[in-house]
Amino acid sequence: MLRGAILGLGNVAVHGHLPGWLARPDVRIEAVADLDPEHQAVAARLLPGARWYGSAEELLAREGLDLVDISTPPSSHAGLIRAALDRGCHVLCEKPLVPSSEVLADLAHVAAARGRILHTVHNWHHAPIVERTGRLIAAGAVGPVDTVAWETLRLRPAAAGAGRAGNWRVDPAIAGGGVLTDHGWHVFYVLRRWIGEDPVTVGATLEQRRHRQWAVEDTARIRLTFPATRADILLTWAADERRTRAEVRGRDGVLRLDDEELVLARDGADERWSCPPGLSDGSHHPEWFHAVLGEFLDAVGGGPSPGNLSEASLCVRLEALARESNRRGGAKLPVAAPGRAERQSVA
Repeated sequence: MLRGAILGLGNVAVHGHLPGWLARPDVRIEAVADLDPEHQAVAARLLPGARWYGSAEELLAREGLDLVDISTPPSSHAGLIRAALDRGCHVLCEKPLVPSSEVLADLAHVAAARGRILHTVHNWHHAPIVERTGRLIAAGAVGPVDTVAWETLRLRPAAAGAGRAGNWRVDPAIAGGGVLTDHGWHVFYVLRRWIGEDPVTVGATLEQRRHRQWAVEDTARIRLTFPATRADILLTWAADERRTRAEVRGRDGVLRLDDEELVLARDGADERWSCPPGLSDGSHHPEWFHAVLGEFLDAVGGGPSPGNLSEASLCVRLEALARESNRRGGAKLPVAAPGRAERQSVA
């Protein structure tokens, strides 16, 4: 029985992560930490017997644990990951993992030196429609992929925080950025797996299309070019509908994704699949987290952790380059390969 703790008992932990942990017979969540004292009642109801702490630092200092689940806002991730690794814990952490490639390489090195797993929650890999699309691409259903178009349309960011604290997703000091940070990470790692290689250039424009009261972008347009593929991405919190759709076009056909409906058009005919839940069906996706948890615990048990930190490394670099491209008026910037130290640490 592995002993675990949850650091941060907000919406994603309660509605996305906890159902997965509670379904595992091989893990016991023994402690919870959150800065909001109102969450103590939630912990007592959902995790009776788990010890409560008013800070993650106090929990880590007092508990002897095998692993921690970090579900706090992004600005706290790096410090908590290091503290948990220093206490000998395996770490599962929400995205965006850390703010820079340098920080990621350092933490990955610490994890490797201590023989511990550091794993990011890349849960969109496990959306049924994303999985089926990946299998169809790999099977050659549309032939070599030429272009991808992706749209994540939202009316506003997902709820985070409560009361006086407001929504940390629109505070750049906590979130790091707006819709690019929140949704770009997911699209970057999904496209990399579908296409099977890293992009070579990135260009982006960011704007405050509707929500000008926030100090972060509510809309981002990104173009990624791969050796033989182009991907155009629209991410927005300023849409008039909540929807996620994509089109993957190849030499021999087209795959169209519209929330939970997948259509393969080729040879003058269509094949259709319903793949619930839809990509816009809520923000917590507990079913997808169950699969992430399985990957993480397999790695903790000595199994493979295929490419997770390598994906995180790419996502960090692409976001930084997209922001730099925007500062340069949307200029197309090369995506440099990670340095030797980073390659070794995230392998």
